[in-house]
Amino acid sequence: MTLSSLDTTYRALADPSRRAMIRQLARKRALSVSELAKPLPLALPTVLKHIDVLVHAGLVERTKSGRVVTVMLRPDGMAEAMAWLEKTESFWSSRLTRLASMARQEKL
Repeated sequence: MTLSSLDTTYRALADPSRRAMIRQLARKRALSVSELAKPLPLALPTVLKHIDVLVHAGLVERTKSGRVVTVMLRPDGMAEAMAWLEKTESFWSSRLTRLASMARQEKL
C-alpha cells in the first residue's frame, strides 16, 4: 500500500458519519443508499458524497439495479490498512507495556 492510498483510507475513516455507514454495512452486508441514509442526520446529497469518499478509498462498492443503488463493503478494503497497523503494533505494544510498568512502580 502506498502512503497516499493509506492516507486516503484513514481520511475516509476519520469522519464519524462514514464510520457509522461502515458499521451499518458490517452488520447488514449490503444496503440501499436510502437504507444507509435513514439513521443518519444528513441530507441524501451529503450521504452520496460520503459514499463517494468511501468508494474512492476502496472501502465500499456500489451497484445499481434499476433505480436502486446498493452499497456493500469490499472484503479486501481494509486489508492493506490492517497490514500497516500490524507492522507498527509491536512498537506501540512495547511502549504501552513500559508505560503500564512505570505506572505500577509509581503506585508503590
